[in-house]
Amino acid sequence: MFRVLVLIFLVCFSACAISKQPHMNHFSPAKNIVVAHRGAWKKNNLPENSIASLRNAIELNCAGSEFDVRMTADDSLVINHDPNYNHLPIEKSTYANLAKLPLSNGEKFPTLQQYLQAGMTKNTATKFVCEIKPSDISVDRARIVATKVLALVRSMKAENRITYISFDFEILKQIIAIDPTAITQYLDGNKSPDEIKAAGISGIDYHFSVFKAHPDWIALAKKNNLILNAWTVNDLETMNWLLSNQFDFITTNEPELLFNRIKQNAN
Repeated sequence: MFRVLVLIFLVCFSACAISKQPHMNHFSPAKNIVVAHRGAWKKNNLPENSIASLRNAIELNCAGSEFDVRMTADDSLVINHDPNYNHLPIEKSTYANLAKLPLSNGEKFPTLQQYLQAGMTKNTATKFVCEIKPSDISVDRARIVATKVLALVRSMKAENRITYISFDFEILKQIIAIDPTAITQYLDGNKSPDEIKAAGISGIDYHFSVFKAHPDWIALAKKNNLILNAWTVNDLETMNWLLSNQFDFITTNEPELLFNRIKQNAN
C-alpha cells in the first residue's frame, strides 16, 4: 500500500512539474493572429504597400494587413511608407505627378480609396491595419489627415474592417475624439499600458524589443484589457516568445512562416 501511495505521489509530482515548464506545444491560438506588414509582399517579391501585396495577404487569410497612409500637396490620401516616393516628397507633390511613376510591378501608385476598394473585394477575414504617418509639415496637418481618413472610411462603410495605428499620440487622440468606437493602437513604445488605458486607446503595438525590456507590460496590458500586438517579427525565436506570452496579434514580413509555426504548435 505504501509503495502504491509513493508511486501515485511521484506520478502527480512529475505531471505538475511538466505542466509548469513553458514550451510552445501548450499554446493553441483560438483565433488568427497574423498581421502582414505592408501586405504579404516578401515571398513573391511584390512591392510593399501595393494592392498586390494586400490581395496576397487576403489570399493567405491573414487576420490583418498593415499599410501606411500619407497625404499629398493636393490633399490626396495615398499609400506609402516613406515620406518620399521615387525621390519626390509626397507632402509637397501632387498626386498627378506621383501617379506618373508606377510601382515596380506596374501597378499605379495607390490612393487610400483604391486600396480599400481592392481590399473589400472577396475578403471575409482580413482587416485593414491603417498606420497614419505623422506630418513633416505640422501637427495640425497630421490631424487633418486623420480626419480625412476617417471620413473616407465612413463613406465606404469600412469602419468595422479597420484598426488605426500611429507613432503620433495626437493622431490617435484625434481619431478617438471623432469616433470613440474606433479601434486604435499606439506604436512608439514610450507609454505604459496604464497611460494607454487612461487615454482611451484600444491597445499597444510596440516593437518586440520594448516588450522584452518591459515584460511586466504584457501582464499589465492584459489586466487593462488592451490589445497586444508586436512588430516587426521575422524570426522563429521571437515568434515563439510572443506566442508563449499569448499576444493577440503579431505583425510580420513573414506571414507564411508565422502561419506554419502556429500550425505546428496546434498539432
